[in-house]
Amino acid sequence: MKKITLLFCLLITSLGFSQVVLEDFEGDAPPIRVENAAAEPNEDGTLAAIVADPVDVNGNVLEFITDSAGVPWQQAELTLQGDYIDLTTSNDISVDVYSEAPVDVLIKLVGGVDPANNNNPVADTAGDAIHPGGGWATLTFDFDDPQDGQGDSSTINGIYGKVFFFNLWNAVDGGSGPGAWSCGDGTCPATTLYFDNITAFAAPRPETCFDGILNNGEEEVDCGGPNCDACPGEPATAAPTQPFRAGENVRSIFCSDYTNIAIDTYDTTWCGATTNTVMIEGRPTQLITGLGCEGIEFVTGRFDATEFPFFHMDIWTDTPTMDKSFNFKFSNWTGGTTEANALEYSMTNASTPVPLPSTNPGTWISIDLQLSDFNGIDTPPASDPIDVTDFVQFIITSDLGNVYYDNLYLHNNNLSVDEFSQVNISVYPNPTLNVWNVKTSAQTINSIQVFDILGKQVLTLNPNTQDAVIDASTLNSGLYFAKVNSDAGTQTLKLVRE
Repeated sequence: MKKITLLFCLLITSLGFSQVVLEDFEGDAPPIRVENAAAEPNEDGTLAAIVADPVDVNGNVLEFITDSAGVPWQQAELTLQGDYIDLTTSNDISVDVYSEAPVDVLIKLVGGVDPANNNNPVADTAGDAIHPGGGWATLTFDFDDPQDGQGDSSTINGIYGKVFFFNLWNAVDGGSGPGAWSCGDGTCPATTLYFDNITAFAAPRPETCFDGILNNGEEEVDCGGPNCDACPGEPATAAPTQPFRAGENVRSIFCSDYTNIAIDTYDTTWCGATTNTVMIEGRPTQLITGLGCEGIEFVTGRFDATEFPFFHMDIWTDTPTMDKSFNFKFSNWTGGTTEANALEYSMTNASTPVPLPSTNPGTWISIDLQLSDFNGIDTPPASDPIDVTDFVQFIITSDLGNVYYDNLYLHNNNLSVDEFSQVNISVYPNPTLNVWNVKTSAQTINSIQVFDILGKQVLTLNPNTQDAVIDASTLNSGLYFAKVNSDAGTQTLKLVRE
């Protein structure tokens, strides 16, 4: 099949056209990502991988396996490493597809820019085609007839660097209608398709930053090359270490101090921002660029938040925060395949109980809320409890542009106290009005972190001695917890400020 398609491309070139094979999976492996597919590899192969052609032993192809978990929009995502797909010349592309049974296929082009207009973004677009079954077939995807509510010929005058493949599309009306997902009723067929020879008009890759590729002079991070804007400002310190909590007391979405739930992606395709994991003082931290909108999806790790009513998140930005907003919501699906209701909090300079600082402090901003502080969207009347039984997505919208975040989790406000007999750390007086004295018999105290009852870090010390003094004079009356790290281990102490 590969050889026939290559011959076809040579023929159309000889006739004066310039469509070329932009990806045949024979060179260095391009980045492949899977969203909303099975949690474990299928016995026939991995979820999305470059494998030997099941028919033509001379070539490689992209294999994409979907499961039957009732998630219709499972997709394999390909980032082109060379030229972009040019839809300014023609609104169709061809792709070789292998399927043993008749199947409908949808292809979506994203990451588009308009080279005639300063590489400004253009709308995503999607086209579909029907495979007759029986093996390899060359399918033509016409974006003059856009599908799934994506951009039409009036908005797709651009070039595209990413191709998304969908196995579970239902091309109704002979492929000319609006289409529907084949498992909209919650029953997805398991499918295995193979893709090869993405053929289209080519356009030179634009000078891009934050595109998932170290190019245009970029070295260690996906920004800051000679043809790119400077990288976003970076926090001087990592986000605060969180208090010790037993696993049953936390549902963590992103936090190094806890075990995170299963996450499908921190960088959804249906929002325009880009998220990359960076290291700040050796601590994994998420950097969102181009906010906008960004989504985190955890269909695989969906959870009931009923017993976890407390929310925490730390953010950092170098953007002025005056008259800005940082908004976030949990999408609740109530056991279905799409949002049934949501909880949203809009953080502005005037929001309560937690505002966005009117002056950027230049430090990490800790957000501690209860779910009851969120506004319900499409929920029952206010007298009824808001449904939080099936959280599946966390969505951020903001005009801050670039934001780092860490320590994103829900908890039940229970802090655990580790009893390490070998640590032997004492504290006195407790309760206190002014100071707590922390003492060990033989070990060196390396660090002390003090947290309030909501888990917010309020003090940190690095004594590197056997004795330490915690100044309580600036703290409000109440209960606190001190996480004491020594050469012999870690112990969490309860502290009371009178």
